[in-house]
Amino acid sequence: MNELSLTSGLLALSLGLIVGSFVNVLIHRLPRMVMQAHEAAPESGAGLDIYQPASHCPNCLTPLRAWHLLPLLSYVWLKGRCSFCQHPIGMIYPLIETVTGLLWLACAWRWGLTPSALSWACFATCLLALSVIDWQTTLLPDALTLTLLWMGLIASSMRWIALPLDQAVWGAAIGYISLWLVAFVFEKIAHQEGMGAGDFKLLAALGAWLGPVSLIPLVFLASVSGALVGIALKTKGQLHQGRYVPFGPFLAIAAGLLVVLGPHSAHQWLNG
Repeated sequence: MNELSLTSGLLALSLGLIVGSFVNVLIHRLPRMVMQAHEAAPESGAGLDIYQPASHCPNCLTPLRAWHLLPLLSYVWLKGRCSFCQHPIGMIYPLIETVTGLLWLACAWRWGLTPSALSWACFATCLLALSVIDWQTTLLPDALTLTLLWMGLIASSMRWIALPLDQAVWGAAIGYISLWLVAFVFEKIAHQEGMGAGDFKLLAALGAWLGPVSLIPLVFLASVSGALVGIALKTKGQLHQGRYVPFGPFLAIAAGLLVVLGPHSAHQWLNG
């Protein structure tokens, strides 16, 4: 742990809030861009990308002004409503900004204002965006999973994280192949798809950050927590026939837990 001054803490928090505003854009637009690319719903996002069209109210479509885009502050100032049509602004927007800001603050508190803190803050940010997108749409966009993978390999090669590069490479390879094999066998036996390729890429990315030794406890924790949530939702009638609980958010939560517990937690788990 590092002692963090008030100025450094505010800087980390402010940067996180700004990044959180961009995460909201990713959550809203990336799934539509994926569907647009696959022509699954062309009417939902023709010509859509990360930067165009400019940010606007989803209800009245009026372009937002600069002060409407201030992270968290604009939501409080506008009292949670569009300043043009007074339509309520979803709580998801300030919530994502707040969580991202706190994640960046936590990373700065643990690693100081260092490349390590920046690396893990980006790691946490990507996982947050992927979790929300997967939960809402069952999609894990390559734009995020592959970015997370390459960030892990680069951070390892630059020694911004403690994992050696060879372990990062093996973690990525084993992570992808292991889930691919499980899905392949399941599909052959059950004659239906068990999980998408996005889950393979996400586990590969997590392997690049956490190493191959962490993969077993990672998948175990994610599987158990996902199964418990799935059972709870089905019991309450909130999981309809033919639907499934996305695996990505539980992989992300398990990965976050392993990071918090420290690099030796996986070794201790495997050794009993």
